Amino acid sequence: MTELAQNQQNALAKIATELKLRGSSPNTIESYVLFNKDFFEMPLKDPGVVTEDDVKGYLAGLLDKGRAHSTVALARSALLFLYNDLLEKGFTKVRTPKIEKKLPVVLTKEEMKALLEAASHDKSRLLVEMLYASGLRISECLSLKVEDVEAAQRIAWVRHGKGGKDRMVILSEGLVAHLRRYLEREGIVRGPIFLGRDGPLSVRTAQKIISGLARKAGILKAVTPHKLRHSFATHLREAGTDLRVIQELLGHASIQTTEIYTHVSSEEKRRIVSPLDTL
Repeated sequence: MTELAQNQQNALAKIATELKLRGSSPNTIESYVLFNKDFFEMPLKDPGVVTEDDVKGYLAGLLDKGRAHSTVALARSALLFLYNDLLEKGFTKVRTPKIEKKLPVVLTKEEMKALLEAASHDKSRLLVEMLYASGLRISECLSLKVEDVEAAQRIAWVRHGKGGKDRMVILSEGLVAHLRRYLEREGIVRGPIFLGRDGPLSVRTAQKIISGLARKAGILKAVTPHKLRHSFATHLREAGTDLRVIQELLGHASIQTTEIYTHVSSEEKRRIVSPLDTL
C-alpha cells in the first residue's frame, strides 16, 4: 500500500472512530466514510494537503451530476467533519444550495384502509398496522422486541432510537389483539417481532412488502414505510392532537421538524368554501 493510500485509510478509520465516540448512528458513520472515500478518489491528494477549493470542486461536481441539494449538504458535512473537526483546517467558505423544502406525501385514510385490505398475510398486515399505529421509523419497527411491548397499556418502547434516546410510542387496541395472535401462532416469546428467513426482517424486504401492497391496492402514490409515519403524524394533527405530543411520539428533537405537519394537514382546508362557489 502506498503512503497516500495508507493516509487515506487512516483518515477514514479516524472518522469512524470519532463518530462512534460521539454516539452517531451507524447510518451517519457509513455516509460520512463513503463521502470521504469518494472524495479521495477525485483529487488523489493526501488528506493533509487538501484545500478548500478541492472540497468546493467535489461538491460542485455532485451538483453537476444532478445530486439532490440534501445529498450535497450531507457530503459537505461529511467532508468538513474530517477537515475542520479532525484535521483543524478551518475551512469557512464552503457553501451549498439551500435544501428544497418539500411537503411529505401522505396517504388518505381511504388509501390506508385499502393498503391494509391488500395485506393477505398476517405478517404483512401487522407490519403496516405497526408503522401506521405508532409512527415508528422502519429501523425502529424492525428492531422492536417482544419485551419492548406493554400490551395491556397499549404502548411500546423504542430503545436507543435516533440520537440514542428511548421513547414511548402508542399502539392501537386492534393492533395489540392482532399482535398477540401473531406471536402465539409463530411461537415468538422473546426477541424481534418481525422475523425473516435468516433473522430479523431486513429494511429492504420491508420496503418491498409495503410497495407491493400499494400496487396491489391500486394506490398511485409511491408508498414507503416512511410515508406511513408521515400519515400517522398528519392524521393525528387533523384529529386535533397537540403538536408537542406528536413531536414526542415521533421522537423529533426540535418542534420545527414536527411543524411541517401543520402544512400537510388538509382537513381544515377542505372545510373552506372556495369563493367561486359563493358567486
